[in-house]
Amino acid sequence: MELGLKKRSLISEDDCERKRRKQEHGVVETSKYGDGMAWVRGCLIGKGCFGSVFVASMKKPKSRYSSYPPIMAVKSAEVSVSSSIQKEREVLNNIRGCRNVIRCFGEEITTGENGQMVYNLLLEYGSGGTLADLIKKSGRNGLPESDAKRHTRSILRGLRHIHRCGYVHCDLKPENILLVAVANQFTAKIGDLGLAKRAKQSKNGKLTCYQRGTPMYFSPEVVTDGVQEAPSDIWAIGCIVLEMLTANPPFDPNADGPGEPNEPPLIVSTLSNEAKSFLKGCFSRKSIYRWTAEMLLAHPFLEGTDDVDEDDDNIIEDTSEVFDINAISSLVMPDNEDDDDLISFSSFSDGFYSWSEEDVDATENVLNSCYSVEEETSATAPLNEVHQLPISFTISSGV
Repeated sequence: MELGLKKRSLISEDDCERKRRKQEHGVVETSKYGDGMAWVRGCLIGKGCFGSVFVASMKKPKSRYSSYPPIMAVKSAEVSVSSSIQKEREVLNNIRGCRNVIRCFGEEITTGENGQMVYNLLLEYGSGGTLADLIKKSGRNGLPESDAKRHTRSILRGLRHIHRCGYVHCDLKPENILLVAVANQFTAKIGDLGLAKRAKQSKNGKLTCYQRGTPMYFSPEVVTDGVQEAPSDIWAIGCIVLEMLTANPPFDPNADGPGEPNEPPLIVSTLSNEAKSFLKGCFSRKSIYRWTAEMLLAHPFLEGTDDVDEDDDNIIEDTSEVFDINAISSLVMPDNEDDDDLISFSSFSDGFYSWSEEDVDATENVLNSCYSVEEETSATAPLNEVHQLPISFTISSGV
């Protein structure tokens, strides 16, 4: 009995020490990058090879006509190593206008404690964490099918918009789907576009063939030929949906690759017939036969989904369930601080807008609520036009 109590005591002490080290690490990271002109950097909530992500609050939350929401997520890195974040900002600027893609509110250079210049991307804060967090909390059975359907519809709407704008995400996975409070429920939004690329990007008439993203979610053509286009994102969608429904990764995460290059993940027999049919549309071995985001949105699996009307531009985003800014800890940080795939609460936007004093008054008791005004979505494209990915804009450099 005494041995058992002693063992539990040691475990508790280890947990406390680990938490203390993480908190100290977060304080060091926070002071390292400095604050913005209008915002104060809060605790560290994510870190990866790109840089670090922090919660940030406004210095004067009741400032009239502020262009920033009261609470944001700020992705930061020293200017000399911030090319990935700057490319992400460029992509977000070109795909703005969709409520199902995390929003970006701008960029700012700050000065760190040692005088170093720091690049900051000001992003929407996902108060519900990531889809990966939600799946983990669901236990062994996965999410209820109704919740999986609702999140799938939201993700597909965001992906349809990304494809119509001429981009391929290249790294869709539950960790890169953020949950934002909209109309009293959490809505899934696509984030982390740092690895996104222009569709059909070529050089000297040849397709650029190299892999980017997470191997577990690679489609057959990515594994065998290094080709990543819109259909490869659809394969990843299938993996995400399967993971939501079963709480299991699509392939063994300890394997060198995603299993046999031409074999889809195993679809368990306990799923509904509609779910099986939907997944088969995502897991066609030949990319030419894989369904598009537009087609999947019309699939019977998603019929009757209770979701916010995508055409309603007057929806108020509410993060009232978020903890107080000073109470948010670094508990979302994984134990391995050197892992390049650490959680990244990145977010993105459609440009600037003003916050009136009335807006801020409504958030007085919950500092980190964010009311946002959505822009109109782009015009609807024909069903099969998603594969052609027409590009209606130019950027200064390839992504």
